[in-house]
Amino acid sequence: MVKQRTIFLVDGQSFYASVEKAARPDLKDKPVAVGDPSRRSGIILAACPIAKARGVTTASRVGEALALCPDLVVVRPRMRTYISVSLLISEIFEAFTDQVEPYSIDEQFLDVTGSIPYFGSPEEMARQIQSRVLLSTGVWSRVGIGPTKVLAKMATDNFAKKREEGVFRLGFDNMERDLWPLYTHQMFMVGNRMARHFLRMGLVTIGDIARLELGEFKTRMRHRMGKQSDIQAEYYWQTARGIDPSPVVAQIRNPLKSVGHGKTLRSSLYTKLEDIEVVLLELVIEVCRRCRRHGFMGYTITVGAMEADGERGRSFSRQITLEQPTSLTHEVATVARRIFEQYWNGLPVSHLNVSLSQLVTDDVIQLTLFNDRNRAYCLEKATDAIKDRYGSAAIVRASSLLEAGVAWERAAQVGGHWA
Repeated sequence: MVKQRTIFLVDGQSFYASVEKAARPDLKDKPVAVGDPSRRSGIILAACPIAKARGVTTASRVGEALALCPDLVVVRPRMRTYISVSLLISEIFEAFTDQVEPYSIDEQFLDVTGSIPYFGSPEEMARQIQSRVLLSTGVWSRVGIGPTKVLAKMATDNFAKKREEGVFRLGFDNMERDLWPLYTHQMFMVGNRMARHFLRMGLVTIGDIARLELGEFKTRMRHRMGKQSDIQAEYYWQTARGIDPSPVVAQIRNPLKSVGHGKTLRSSLYTKLEDIEVVLLELVIEVCRRCRRHGFMGYTITVGAMEADGERGRSFSRQITLEQPTSLTHEVATVARRIFEQYWNGLPVSHLNVSLSQLVTDDVIQLTLFNDRNRAYCLEKATDAIKDRYGSAAIVRASSLLEAGVAWERAAQVGGHWA
């Protein structure tokens, strides 16, 4: 008989906001949200429980949040700090088990099956983890406990987050009583659109799916969504029953298939080709730099964009495959510009992205008769080394100093947010 696993999904409550409140005791009893206070049209990345109680929600606009909560303190995000705190929390988890799998910056899976004899019951261990994380970081954790990752995740999202103690166990023994009465949109990986599909199939609750035979559920899915829905049907049916054989994996590193970079733009500022080209080149520079950092070149260059003028809107993504792979900035930039010019309709651009795929190692570089590609690679790698040591702003193209450039600003950010 296979021993049933015990898995935790530990979630940091209002993670960014909690880190900020821990760093500033004067904010302890105040409503706090993390966002850019200088941009009322920017979004709220996180809100503390006090702010949430007053109607402030994640992804709402800063201006809307201030209208709902005039005394809201909006703090600019510090991504490097949040990453450091997340890594510290990982170290705390590793004192309980070596099987720790990050799911996001504020959520991690722990397989504690082998740790129970040393730390007591799962609930006792969860309380110890909560205490250590709170004392070390000021972040309150909610812990979902289950025999599978999917049950641990749903235990956190649907139950632990709503309980004062922040701990809930969801197993095969109480799944029918506690999980199955919930609406389908509360099931893991079910969005509003899929929930509407289920509703039209007469499936209102998670239990409505779980109680069906798999064959019957597949038939209903095919009737609603076509023959290609069989894989989806099996996934949702297994999720409703808590079935998830995937293990907690301490290190996840899938083979790199592509390297891409994108930027959301203020469309009112990017209406001319000469301004858009500045950002396009900056994206190419970053993509090629990342490729070289990982030791790759790519055959296929893809450019995507979203354009709109308030009345009309469209998006496109087009690619060109080269005869030989590259990660040289000037070669990729030439092709990227050609793709963009060919498919751009002339509307203001609100988003731009560039990627390299069909990657191969850059151990061997194809030489040409008229260009010294090896010398070009050496020059670019020397530039990369300077940026790695002194920061991305150590060397920038002159075009990035134009009003249209964004590279100078992004050099001080992490993940598109202030560091």
